[in-house]
Amino acid sequence: MSHWDTFKDFQKKQKAYELVLALAGWDSNTEAPRQSIPYRSEMLSIISGEHFSLMTDPQYKEAIDALYEEKETLNDQQFREVQKAKKSLDKIIKIPKAEYVEYSKLTTMAQRIWEEAKEKGDFKHFKPYLKKIINYKKRMIKFRDDKAIPYNVLLDDFEEGMTIERYDAFFQTIKDELVPFVKQVLAKSKNDDFPFLDRKYPKHDQKDFVDYITNVFDFDFNRGVVKESVHPFTWNTHSQDVRLTTRYMEDYLPASIYAAMHELGHAMYEQQIDETLDSTNLNTGASMGIHESQSRFYENTIGRSQAFWDTHFSALKKRFPDQLHDVDAETFTRASNRVEESFIRVEADELTYPLHILIRYEIERDIFNNGLGVDDLERVWNEKMKAYLNLDVNRPSDGVLQDVHWSDGMFGYFPTYALGSAYAAQIYYALNEALDIDQAIRDNDIARINQWFKENIHCYGSRLSPDQILNKVTRESFNPKYYIRYLKEKYSKLYLED
Repeated sequence: MSHWDTFKDFQKKQKAYELVLALAGWDSNTEAPRQSIPYRSEMLSIISGEHFSLMTDPQYKEAIDALYEEKETLNDQQFREVQKAKKSLDKIIKIPKAEYVEYSKLTTMAQRIWEEAKEKGDFKHFKPYLKKIINYKKRMIKFRDDKAIPYNVLLDDFEEGMTIERYDAFFQTIKDELVPFVKQVLAKSKNDDFPFLDRKYPKHDQKDFVDYITNVFDFDFNRGVVKESVHPFTWNTHSQDVRLTTRYMEDYLPASIYAAMHELGHAMYEQQIDETLDSTNLNTGASMGIHESQSRFYENTIGRSQAFWDTHFSALKKRFPDQLHDVDAETFTRASNRVEESFIRVEADELTYPLHILIRYEIERDIFNNGLGVDDLERVWNEKMKAYLNLDVNRPSDGVLQDVHWSDGMFGYFPTYALGSAYAAQIYYALNEALDIDQAIRDNDIARINQWFKENIHCYGSRLSPDQILNKVTRESFNPKYYIRYLKEKYSKLYLED
């Protein structure tokens, strides 16, 4: 058997395990009963161990190393597959199997403990698990590269080539150019009052409208599923099985609408990846930053636009005639873009959103590089909320417990949310040169936008790096000036122009 055949054979077996683990993870986050988690985590840790053995098998490593040395015999796609496989292998090859298995078991349990802690508003309930997760992550970083800057290792896991130095420069731009503008807008937005947002919106009618939105966005239900979860997310194993969730708050209508739109951005990306990549390790998005650019684009650029609500507000009002009897499309659009200091990241407006990410980025950086301990986490979180958003956090569920990511050990992920928003702005100006975005939305022709994304970004999966995609689509590397320009143009028009 050739090295290439050995490589592909191992990958196929790995994908089988990944499918089982992913299905179990989907079930855990949507329908599994709470009492099932201890037994489930034990069984899944066994499967994770077998998966680990496949990923680190000496024959697999030998095949990858040989192919990497023989790269001149490979075409571009084959080399990208080998390159990605080698990077993944290098991440775990030095980690003891027992550590990997125990970590997998821990995070399975921790996600459910986090849910309970959030529901109770009790950080102490989750704190022991978070301490263990962070300690595991620190040990794993040392196994991988004991000379590397710790947080850089985690940042690169989610965004190829990103470092503290690059993120610090990006967030400094936000501090210098966006924070003063945010204060200007907040001073004007304090008079905004949209009482209809807090009326009672029955869950079943919200679900009906979410179904309507998924059809508007052209989501393929033959290859997808929409369900409910505590924290909205998108799940997939290949382009033919893409699933998303939203959450419903009967006293705040936008929560389900914009969570669904955000996840639809992720889901459309995955559904539109070239299906010939399904059997490869390139069958997912280029990076979390590029992925977030899609979710933020669908949620904000499309979903919060006047064009969208001029076209679809009647469908919303049809489902909530009593609650929205005194509201028109323009008022609903204004409400959807209301700028205010808010506690919850996933409900934050587009303008203050990067400040939520800045808080998390600085905390994660200090955990892994500057010795910030879990016992000080709640205090530091609350101090930063006060400094950046002028808010006093009264309960952990509105602060340090609000996000699921740390329960799954996903340190280094948060910065990609802000980076993705910035990518989305840069892509927006390029897309608007290719087609009239506003007119496509007004024509209820989101499929046109989908097709452009498919041809220029989605179809490639992770065959291209984030920078290669940006250079291909926008003809330059990442440039945060587009993000500042986009936000200032949009919110000056909404709040500062007479």
